[in-house]
Amino acid sequence: MIDIRDLREHPETVRASQRARGEDDSLVDVVLEADAAHRSQLAEFESLRGQQKSFGKQVAAAQGEEKQALLAQTKEMAAKVKELDRSAAQAATDRDVALRKIGNVILDGVPVGGEDDYVVLEEHGTPRDFTAEGFEAQDHLELSDRLGLLDMKRGAKVSGSRFYFLKGAGARLESGLMRFAMDTAFKHGFEQLNVPNLVSESTMVGAGFLDAHADEVYHLPADDLYLTGTSEVALAGFHSDEILDLSEGPSATPRCRPVIDVKQAATARTPEASSGCTSSKSRNVRLHPG
Repeated sequence: MIDIRDLREHPETVRASQRARGEDDSLVDVVLEADAAHRSQLAEFESLRGQQKSFGKQVAAAQGEEKQALLAQTKEMAAKVKELDRSAAQAATDRDVALRKIGNVILDGVPVGGEDDYVVLEEHGTPRDFTAEGFEAQDHLELSDRLGLLDMKRGAKVSGSRFYFLKGAGARLESGLMRFAMDTAFKHGFEQLNVPNLVSESTMVGAGFLDAHADEVYHLPADDLYLTGTSEVALAGFHSDEILDLSEGPSATPRCRPVIDVKQAATARTPEASSGCTSSKSRNVRLHPG
């Protein structure tokens, strides 16, 4: 999530980043308006709450009709304090929801790019001209079907459109690639984790997979848990609400991880919900290693 203090101080930087991403830059104003409302209502709440406390002393010292009048004012004040507390909390919620929809601010010098306006940084080798060679290229599903690497028909029969079975060399290829990736990460000092596939709402929100993407994830209402589409969700929540001590460098004890440069990697084969894309003719799949 964008730091609200950075957005307050540099709103135009965030607007420019949103435009460069092709995303809605008006979200910046939505956040700022909700933030201003929250801060104003919170200040009013705290001021009135302070008056309410001192008012109680006047009520205790009053007698007769004066006390009854003060009690009536106290009741009105309590209702106002409650309403200000509620509205300040709602403004904070509105601010945070909008804030989570803003993408990370792009770095200076990153090209905007696009289908018709991109920057080629490097080229390796010479692309083949399949048409000139008289070669008909096949896509991943055609190749996989011809080589017996996966079975889409039985995947659809068992689980629905765009699910699949990897089999034979296809299953071994995926396992080999995952093992290669984890071995490479291990050589670079990463610790391997096997992570939960179900996470809490707070973890899902913290990883940026709700709000704008809520219709793209599976939710288990009975347990209020979310099925992750990638292992990074659980990894993002691993150190949530913790303060890591960076003052002493990597720990020497085997039970502790290096905290000066936290390196963790995980694997998962997880499903993704794809609202509005359930055609059996789709050339995409709904499971991926992540």
